This record gives sequence, structure tokens and C-alpha cells, in this order.
Amino acid sequence: ADTSQTNPSGLEHVRVHPKFLHSNATSHKWALGALAELLDNSLDEVRNGATFVNIDMLENSKDKTRMLLVEDNGGGMDPDKMRQCMSLGYSAKSQVANTIGQYGNGFKTSTMRLGADVLVFSRSRGKEGKRPTQSIGMLSYTFLRSTGKEDIVVPMIDYEKNGLNWTRKLRSTFADWNTSLQTIITWSPYGTEAELLEQFSSIKEQGTRVIIYNLWEDDQGDLELDFDADVNDIQLRGGNRDEKNIEMAKRFPNSKHFLTYRHSLRSYASILYLRLSDAFQIFLRGKEIEHHNIVTDMMLKKEVTYRPVATNGLPKDSNMVADVTIGFVKDAKFHIDVQGFNVYHRNRLIKPFWRVWTAAGSGGRGVIGVLEANFIEPAHDKQDFERTTLLARLEARLIQMQKDYWSGNAHRIGYVGARSFRSPETGRENSPEGSPGAQPSPGHSGKDYPKQRNAGKSYSASSKKSGKTSTPFSCQQAEKSARTKRSAGSILHGLPDTSDDSDSEFVNTPSLSSKSHILNAHRKYFQNENTSLATPASNGTTEKERSITKSQLAEPNARSNVDGHSIDDHEPVIKQLRDENASLKERLLIVEEATSQELVMERDKVKSLTERLEDLQRQLDTANKEQEALIDIFSEERSRRDEEEENLRQKLKEASNTIQELLLEKSNAGRKGQKV
Repeated sequence: ADTSQTNPSGLEHVRVHPKFLHSNATSHKWALGALAELLDNSLDEVRNGATFVNIDMLENSKDKTRMLLVEDNGGGMDPDKMRQCMSLGYSAKSQVANTIGQYGNGFKTSTMRLGADVLVFSRSRGKEGKRPTQSIGMLSYTFLRSTGKEDIVVPMIDYEKNGLNWTRKLRSTFADWNTSLQTIITWSPYGTEAELLEQFSSIKEQGTRVIIYNLWEDDQGDLELDFDADVNDIQLRGGNRDEKNIEMAKRFPNSKHFLTYRHSLRSYASILYLRLSDAFQIFLRGKEIEHHNIVTDMMLKKEVTYRPVATNGLPKDSNMVADVTIGFVKDAKFHIDVQGFNVYHRNRLIKPFWRVWTAAGSGGRGVIGVLEANFIEPAHDKQDFERTTLLARLEARLIQMQKDYWSGNAHRIGYVGARSFRSPETGRENSPEGSPGAQPSPGHSGKDYPKQRNAGKSYSASSKKSGKTSTPFSCQQAEKSARTKRSAGSILHGLPDTSDDSDSEFVNTPSLSSKSHILNAHRKYFQNENTSLATPASNGTTEKERSITKSQLAEPNARSNVDGHSIDDHEPVIKQLRDENASLKERLLIVEEATSQELVMERDKVKSLTERLEDLQRQLDTANKEQEALIDIFSEERSRRDEEEENLRQKLKEASNTIQELLLEKSNAGRKGQKV
């Protein structure tokens, strides 16, 4: 809590309780976001000559625990700038163009988010006739809480270069300087002044070295930062890490950053900046991070220019535009759920893979985009934007861009539109009512044709529904063929004679259409044979010949049909029916597979929504903890004030009693004098 105090000069100053450090650090929900703040500080130093930033792991020589190192060769900080950096809420960057930091709180919140304590070494060249300086400062939550400090005390010591030697630079008295040194030695990983000064050996003429120690642990007692999974990376444990995504990243390299940026600093840092000068390098655990622009992961790219419009309907600034590059990730042909826009602000990634469109099913899958939006302001943690009308309009425009792009290009990577059906045999999209280009079967008008287009029905079903025979027999022919219909049906393996309606089922594809013509030809053959059977025996055939024919028909082993023809003659028809039956089964399997894929998509969507809900719940829990911490701070301050007030009352009471006693003694002494 903040309480007003008066310093010896008579000016009021604000006291900040050490618990505020921890509460303030929780503004960073994501540890890699806190690390990105430190990278921003180093990149901002490019204007002061920085050419690299190095992130690495060190070992605490006192307790053998692991520490995090972030160092650069930027302009460094003189004693005044060091104190400004270590104080809360100060920033000299807000007036400097093309710098990322602006709130002046990022260094404190980011370092305290990663660990309880931080030690800063900085060396600065002499400017404007001043001598070169080097400073050491310690911001230690452990020190403040362990010693019961009510204020945030930051011990610092400074050195000044005289010739070739570094001498102590005093700001007040030597006693104060020595007290700060002893405090740093006691609560830092380095036990002597010589060990502290040795840290400057890696800094040449200028630069800054930040060491974060007493790193935070998770609920299982393990470090939140994982240094063991990859010797060239720093990764996160817990909810940000998804083993399934890690395996998928190996199979789909073009989607690697989408799948791994949540837990891998190397992956995240490679896309953290839209542009990175070749003269500036980022090293992570001894290996350079290769800058990556996800535009190179796209195919079928399209560029769209978005111009924000102010509330009065006029452009806010003619230069305030966003050039959006949108396309399919090159792995989109595998139909993996990768999508979102990388939104940058002043070259810095604010929203990685922002998922603006959450569609039912597979809508929008594989579509990614990149844009730089300098007309909207980022939030304090640089992981989101301030909720403004401009942001809402940008989001709506990006949703429409993604929908338009998806509807115009989804078919090019194998997706089927919601209102169309892609025939497995032909690859053509057909409407639900029928197949374009199919022709009505013989004997039916065009208006009857759409009724014949259900390829999912079997011959049996269509035949029973139509109630027709396959050939237009005359009444006399139908009367004679009725006696043979049952036996003919058994030869066709139980399939009843089909109508032209069922024949039209094969018109949907060229291969099936050709088969239907073969069937029609065989039906004509059946019709001719039945007609010959119906002709009276007036062609000169003798009774003996007819009896021989009947005896042949009656033989058990005779392979003949009731119409007098061999079954072997009709085996091609049976084979065609069997092939078409197999084809229908294959189509059914394809439909089942598509349904299964949709089910998997829905499950993934449910999982994504569940994760978002859990994340919101974690944010709510964090907010509750912050509120409880502030309540504790106020309670402690109130208790302390009450205790001080009670002490003052007690002292006042004691002083009053003392005064009364002195007055009484004086009175008694006066009386004795009078008696004498």
C-alpha cells in the first residue's frame, strides 16, 4: 500500500510495499512474454550501437541453482539512468521514436515474473566530457521480505574510470556505499566484491548484463523454465506445453511456429519481430536464433490493404494503413487445424496467430496472415491490444478477409464447401439435388430425372419403390414372362428386376453411366428372348423336338435359364452388378471417413474451447490472488498504523504521568521549602 511520508527535505514521497513487486509482476501471465520484454530492451539499444543480445543459463555458485542471463552490448546505463531503470513507472522511451518500450514498468514486471531476484551490471561510455562509469544494482524480493522491509529498497554501487583503473564513485557517504555493497554480497549469488566486478569482464566498452536468480517454481516444485528439454532452447513446462503439437511440428515443418511458440523461446523469438536487421543477432544458449517471417510458410498468397477509418468517417491518417498478407500454410493440404493472424505493432509481435474466426467444422482451417497495425495501442504486457473501436473494426475486417479467402480457395486444397458434394469418382462438385451434366435415362422425361439421383440407394430399394419392370413388355409378353420371373430373380442373386429410375443411379459418373448402357443392352436381349418364347409353335418344330427341349430343361445339372439360354451367357451382367455393389460400398466408406473427420474436428474444437475456459479461470484465480495480496497489504498497513497509534497513545500517557509526577514533586518540594 502507498502511504504518504515526509522526507528530511520536507517533500512528500510515496512508499511502495515490497508485496507490490510480486503483485505487479503477475501482469505477465505468460513467462515467454516476460522474456520478450527483456529482448525489447536490448533491441531498443540498436540506436546506441547494440549488435547482439544473448540469453543463457548460469549456475549460482552459492547454492548450485540455475539462473537466467540476458546481456547485450548496447549503450549501457550511467548511475542516474540505472536508478531510473530500477524505479517503478519511469520511462525515457515514450518520447523516443521507433522504440518498443513505453510504460517504464517492463523491466521490473518482467524480471520479477521470471524470478524473485535480479542483479544488473551495466557499463556506460563517458558522454559530454564525463568519465565512463559502471554500476551494480539489485532488486531482490527475497531480501525485502526476509528483512521485513516496509519500503522497496534497491541497493546500488557505482564505479568511475580514472585512467586505466576503476574507482568507487560515491553519491553520499562511504558508509552508505559500503552498506549497499555488503547487502548485495549477502543476498546475491556473488560473495565478494571481486566476484561482482568479474561479471564486467564479458562487457567490453559498453553493455548491460542482467542476471535473474531464485527462479519461480511450479506446483510440483520444478522450475517453470525448462533448460533440459533442449540444450539450445529455453522452454516452458505445464499447460503451455502440448506433446501432441510437438510431434506434429516434426511432421509439418511449415506449421512449426504455430505449434511450438507457446512453450519454446527459440520458436517464439524467431517470429517476435517483423523485421530484424542483419547487423543485430539474437543468441539463445550459444546458438543464434534465425529470424523467421511466416509469409514464407504461405502458399496461394494474397495481399489486402486495410485503411482504418475514424469515428467521424474520415481516415485517421493517410499513412495509417495495414498491409495484410493472407494465404494457406503450406501444410494446409493435410487439413491440420492451423490458422490465425500475426499482428505486429511497431515491428513487435503483439498477438501471435490471433484466431479471429471460430467456425463450426473445418471453416477457416489452414488460413494464416501477417499485418502490422500501428494505429492500435498494445496493452501493458504487450500480449494484447487495448480494447477500442479501432480494434473491433480491425477484428471484423480480418474475419471477413478470412471468410472471403476461404470460400474462394478452400477447394484448392481439398476442402468441400458446406453446400456442395464432391463425387469421389469424378472429383466434381455436385449440388444436393443432382449431378450437373447427367442426362435422363431413356424412356423418361427430363422433369422426372431429378427423382432418379439418389446414388446411395440399392437396386432393390429403387425397384421396390418404382414398382416397374425394366422393359416395356406387351400384355401378352408380360403374361408369359410372369411364369419365369421368380427363377430369373434367383439367378441374379436375389436382385429384382430394376426400373429405369434405378438405372439412372449410374448416370452420376462416366464409369457408372457406361455400365448402365451395358445393362440396357442385356435387358433388350432378355426382351427379345422372352418374345421368342411367347411365339406359337408354328415354325415347323416337331413335337419330338419340343419334348427333347423340355427334357433338357428338366435336367438337374443343366446350366440353362428359364428362357432357354445358358447362365454363362449372363455372367457379365452379374459381374457388373457385383462390381457396382462394391463401388457403392467404397463410396459409403468415403462418406463414413468424411463424417469421422468432421467428428475429430468437433472434438478438437471442444478441446480448444475447454483450454480457453481453463485459461480464463486461471486469469480469474490470478486476479483473485492479486486482490487478496492487496487486501493483505492494506491490512498490514492498517495494523501497523493502529500499532503505532497505540504506541503513541501509550507514550503520551506515560509522558502525561511523568509530567504529573514532576509537578507533584515540585509542589512537594515547594511546601518543604516554606516550612523551613
